[in-house]
Amino acid sequence: MTAVRAGEKSPFTYANVSSDDLKARNLGQDVPYLLDATPSVVVTSDAGAGVGYTGIRIRGTDPSRINVTINGVPLNDAESQGVFWVDLPDVAASTESIQIQRGVGTSTNGGGAFGASINLNTNELQMKPYVEVSGTAGSFNTHKTSVKLGSGLLGKDSTSTNTGFTFDARGSLINSDGYIDRASSELRSAYFSPAYIGENFTLRGIVMHGDEVTYQAWYGVPAQYIGDDSLRTYNPAGTEKPGRPYDNQVDDYRQTHYQLIYNQELSRNWHFNLTGHYTRGIGFYEEYKDEYSIIEYGIFDEEPSDGYHLIRRRWLDNHYFGSIGSANFTSDNKRLNIIAGGAFHRYLGKHFGTIYEILFSDLAVPKNHRYYDDEGEKTDANLFTKIQYALTPDLHGLLDLQGRLVDYRTTANQLYVPDGPIYKTSTADYLFFNPKAGLFYEANKNLSLYASFAVAQKEPNRNDFTDAPEDQLPKPERLFNTEAGVKYNAERLAFGLNFYHMKYRDQLVLTGNINDTGAPIRINVPDSYRMGIELTAKAVVGQHFVADANATFSQNKIKEFTEYVDNWDTGEQSAFVRGTTDIAFSPGIVAFGRLAWGASPNFAKDGLGLSVALAGKHVGKQFMDNTSNDNTVLDAYTTFEAQVRYVMRPSFCKELSFNLLVQNLFDARYSSNAWTYRYISSEDYTSFDPYARQEGGNFYNLTGYYPQAGRNFLLGVTVGF
Repeated sequence: MTAVRAGEKSPFTYANVSSDDLKARNLGQDVPYLLDATPSVVVTSDAGAGVGYTGIRIRGTDPSRINVTINGVPLNDAESQGVFWVDLPDVAASTESIQIQRGVGTSTNGGGAFGASINLNTNELQMKPYVEVSGTAGSFNTHKTSVKLGSGLLGKDSTSTNTGFTFDARGSLINSDGYIDRASSELRSAYFSPAYIGENFTLRGIVMHGDEVTYQAWYGVPAQYIGDDSLRTYNPAGTEKPGRPYDNQVDDYRQTHYQLIYNQELSRNWHFNLTGHYTRGIGFYEEYKDEYSIIEYGIFDEEPSDGYHLIRRRWLDNHYFGSIGSANFTSDNKRLNIIAGGAFHRYLGKHFGTIYEILFSDLAVPKNHRYYDDEGEKTDANLFTKIQYALTPDLHGLLDLQGRLVDYRTTANQLYVPDGPIYKTSTADYLFFNPKAGLFYEANKNLSLYASFAVAQKEPNRNDFTDAPEDQLPKPERLFNTEAGVKYNAERLAFGLNFYHMKYRDQLVLTGNINDTGAPIRINVPDSYRMGIELTAKAVVGQHFVADANATFSQNKIKEFTEYVDNWDTGEQSAFVRGTTDIAFSPGIVAFGRLAWGASPNFAKDGLGLSVALAGKHVGKQFMDNTSNDNTVLDAYTTFEAQVRYVMRPSFCKELSFNLLVQNLFDARYSSNAWTYRYISSEDYTSFDPYARQEGGNFYNLTGYYPQAGRNFLLGVTVGF
């Protein structure tokens, strides 16, 4: 873990979330919602209630730029570079701690971090046996059942109290109907981890499995419906089917992670660790399609005279494997610490489509027919060295050097013709050098200051290659990140102030431009930046009150942005130079505050007894695209929540807790995410397309929103033995 996490004297900006924090909040929602109280974080849910497909942005950066690892192993999808938390339901129940590094942060494994890194650690030794049973029930027919157990240390050596075998296991079931119509989730997950603890080494195996079936809710609610209470939860998925919506318009995916982690204490000064990993994923999303051209699927040469309906499945079938390792040297006087390591990862993925059934027709689907069959291969390797040295007893310097090699190849079906599909093949090789350096100064036992500068580089994702015109292949992105801050930490009072500046070269952004097959693309913009101040504070007041808060004030700009707008009358595009604009989905203000009261005299330390907390979150105005166009604004919103917990330790069990969480306490109407597409037309489509809105003259946009639930609750009970 030391190879990927920032330590107490690291000159980077980070926040730690403990197992107690996770336990107090984990009622079945995905990991992003458990991190919502940390600085600069904005979360969203397609289904509107935090279960199913959820997303997180940190400092305005999207999930494909947030590097996520579990026990140091990359979790980001190798091609899209995003993280789909729905694939590992309730992983937080097996997580001991989470560290969020904002900015580039320290060297880590996997894709380059372009806004933050999130590291989950499940690899903790439990010395005593335990059993924990928990259940949750709440709004939208949400239910969660989870059972955890551990053996503690077994077969102890007579010469040592800390050697022997141990295992931990968990199983979880989560179901929710969702706030949005039919946005249901059926989630199952399992965790199993046997380990042997030796005199100076540990060997641990980890298996994490997730199985999700979620009804599609990713289209968004049409802009014309968002203000109507009776239509606010409208879901267009499956509505191509005549009559009732198609009942199996779902995403059905299974993913299993295998890890083998070896740690060795070679001597008092040297430590070594090696991890091997393998992830297997397979699944599809199913959809009902109405009167599609059958020729496009390569099944028949002629169209049926009366049209037809079909059910198709679009598959992912992927393998991801590799290893990571590092050696750690600490000098006798503790002034020098060196970590050297590296990683090798290999991804093999298939994307293919099948026709599951043709309805209302005598046409038969040829056996094993695939109407497209794409492939992706990616190799990702890196070497790094971190040197931390105490220049004086109070001043610590850090030098972090990383070299990263990326080799990528993808083929994608561009068009189906009678002789078969036409494929586009893209290849790319990158060699990145990412240096980082910083200073950490301890003014006294409570006050410290730090500053760092880091460079990160990042390859384009799969869609950037497949959607780009042949003569406009995407460039890799580069980020120059400066962080400087001060932290004060006393027993009853803590605060922090951090300044950050993130300057991008060739950042990939959506422009509205399309390629020669009509697909939207991202292009590199030469110059853009994010700059802001992050404030954090926490105070223990007396024996019964704890208050904490954080706020981020930022500017997020693209210089000389050019927008491309489709003209539906001519089939051409018009370019508009917008000058300096705001980066999409980057609010200028994000703030959080919470006041908690506990009846226990030691509430701030042990959390026992009755406690009540009231929290509020404010997210400022955002733009849905990069044009700073007032017609594509996502309005600011403020929400509150209340939580009541009662934790006791009766004689019949180790701990018994009751947990009531009421979200959106004052029933605010808001949307946390949206999409938009602008076009020019002489014809007004607003009368028959609910996504369409007129901006003025012959300018229109298609816009979909992701409204979040009004007042809702979750009630959980946990019994630990």
